Amino acid sequence: MIDPNPVPGLSAEQLPIAFRFEQIFMPYAKKQRDEAYKRQLKPGEDPAAQELKFVHYTSAEAALKIIASKRLWMRNTNCMADYREVQHGFEILNEYFSDKKKTDAFIKALDACVPGVAQEAITLFNSWWKDIRFNTFITSISEHDPAEDFHGRLSMWRAFGLSAARVAIVFKVPRESAGALALRILFSPVAYLNKDDAYGVLAEVMTNVGTNCDFLKSVDRQLVVENVFRMFLAGVTCLKHEGFREEREWRAIYCPRFYKSPLMESQIEVVSGVPQIVFKLPLDAKAAPELADLDFARIFHRLIIGPSPYPWPMFEAFREALTLAGISDAGDRLWSSGIPIRTA
Repeated sequence: MIDPNPVPGLSAEQLPIAFRFEQIFMPYAKKQRDEAYKRQLKPGEDPAAQELKFVHYTSAEAALKIIASKRLWMRNTNCMADYREVQHGFEILNEYFSDKKKTDAFIKALDACVPGVAQEAITLFNSWWKDIRFNTFITSISEHDPAEDFHGRLSMWRAFGLSAARVAIVFKVPRESAGALALRILFSPVAYLNKDDAYGVLAEVMTNVGTNCDFLKSVDRQLVVENVFRMFLAGVTCLKHEGFREEREWRAIYCPRFYKSPLMESQIEVVSGVPQIVFKLPLDAKAAPELADLDFARIFHRLIIGPSPYPWPMFEAFREALTLAGISDAGDRLWSSGIPIRTA
């Protein structure tokens, strides 16, 4: 049975061990994470205290619900705009491990440090694959460029439709979060890789295993199994077709069957006419003290109203909604995109 923890078996005090595992088994994600922080680091800013800015493009109606409830909706991957979510990553991994030569090389690399962990992790993942395929929930956000503070990103306004009123909510996410641990979510950048690039990452993992063999021998064996499993999980949930690269997407991933959190609540909602189970990710310190660093009033940076013929009424509505949510200077953090594009 998998330890129900987003960094299985680790407490907040043991996060350095989690980062070491990430360096070994998810080197591409670590590189993306490090580069994102480097891009946004201000001169003289302490990297340890840095908060990375992300943006959530959504309908104005959905944004009002997020603000009023302090909850982000996490939807089933089978209901997302990219209809091949999860399956794309699985097909790449499955093809790799269908090659006996590649599988043997992967197992041999790990067995040299901790015998049996590779096959155990592969077996564990295979036993959970059906559940991962049909019961994984995600919230998608995009890395935010400070240069987009006033107008947002044109490609994102276009990608998510212009017929309905849309907004972009910009958040400041802490580098380390006790709230993320309590919510038991995996938060990771999306990798826009083709098959050969993904295979290259797996080759890098095997090299990393060899250079970190002493570390892997020193930790609990089950931790190694679980982190190899998490590598596979991240692979199927965060590998996306390279054509989506401009989205610069990151994902909060929740698997309620084996990484369950008592703070996450589900509800049946109708989205675009489709009834579905939605998990609500709380951004509310009142829900639990562990969520203080993810409270909506704390992480909210600004809201950009998308191209619309109704910017002033929307401005007033969102100013009031944000004020009620605890944003005292809401009017100063609202902007209307000036991109001159038709909205219908």
